[in-house]
Amino acid sequence: MLNIKELETTKELRQTYGLFDSLSEMGHEQVVFCHDTHTGLKAIIAVHNSVLGAALGGVRMWNYTSEQEALTDVLRLSRGMTFKNAIAGLNLGGGKAVIIGNPRKDKTEAMLRMYGKFVKNLNGKYLTAEDVGMTEKDMEYINMETKYVTGLPTYVGGSGAPAPMTAYGTYMGMKAAAKKVYGSESLTGKKIAIQGVGHVGEVLVDFLTKEGSKVFITDIYEDRIKEVANKYAVEVVDKEAIYDLDVDIYAPCALGATINDETLYRLKCNIIAGCANNQLKDEQIHGDECLKRGIVYVPDFLINAGGVINIATEVNGAYNKAWATAQTETIYEKTLTVLNTSLSQGRNAQKVAMEIALQRINDIAKIKATY
Repeated sequence: MLNIKELETTKELRQTYGLFDSLSEMGHEQVVFCHDTHTGLKAIIAVHNSVLGAALGGVRMWNYTSEQEALTDVLRLSRGMTFKNAIAGLNLGGGKAVIIGNPRKDKTEAMLRMYGKFVKNLNGKYLTAEDVGMTEKDMEYINMETKYVTGLPTYVGGSGAPAPMTAYGTYMGMKAAAKKVYGSESLTGKKIAIQGVGHVGEVLVDFLTKEGSKVFITDIYEDRIKEVANKYAVEVVDKEAIYDLDVDIYAPCALGATINDETLYRLKCNIIAGCANNQLKDEQIHGDECLKRGIVYVPDFLINAGGVINIATEVNGAYNKAWATAQTETIYEKTLTVLNTSLSQGRNAQKVAMEIALQRINDIAKIKATY
């Protein structure tokens, strides 16, 4: 049986931890290290939990500062996918992969195809998909070596890039949080700070500016800032200044752990609702502190589940956009349920959502164990 205590990461994994200590702390089933000298591939695939089904999660390519940082990231990300797929009602487990390298400079067809061979060797226990630093074309290259890849372009019968549905689900979660805090789901006139305008962040900007929100953006890539600022009525701010803005909603839409000891006390918002994974550096400490400070935090794995919902239709057979859209819209009611419980009981919203996800996993585990 899984429980919160077994799956908590109430402290950051340290370099002094041994690998198996880290796996024991987070409850992983399997971690595969992938290396190929010729292509330069350095990747890690982490399968966290497969009770509900094959472990589905994207592959992220990032220029990590160390291999330890990459390992910590993939362990946290894969664990988050377990909760995400469970609370979304999908019959899929949680997994993730990372490729170490600069996606703008180091990525090659050969590298991606070699990664595909490693995925193939897991015989369907892990299903890969698009994540940060990856594109639909990259999925095509991976697919040349394995059938265990999702998020393929629509022109080859896939579900396409997951970003639009991820953004839509985030938008639904934002509106639910606004309903809880302000009494109305309308985001017209609301000031919203979006940290990161990549594939998902840009689509979110589109939704918000169309509704009449006052949007502030930042990103680590100047070309992305310029591109988005040229398309939409937004205000550009420095990447550090984003934490100090007087806004209604702070939306982390880049990498994780941006809600931490250094930033949380600078935030001037009523709601945190964004599409990034692992937004809280420490789920217990920073989740509790949000509650203490009167900031409504929408659990990341709940609000950003639209993308994996979109992909799930491809896993189950022919892509069904209508089903994916309808299922993504349920994020609104699920968000309200979590926030109502959190605020009425004075409990950390992240932990409330985790309990809901774990309850489903344990219930299905019992069914599978019954003859």
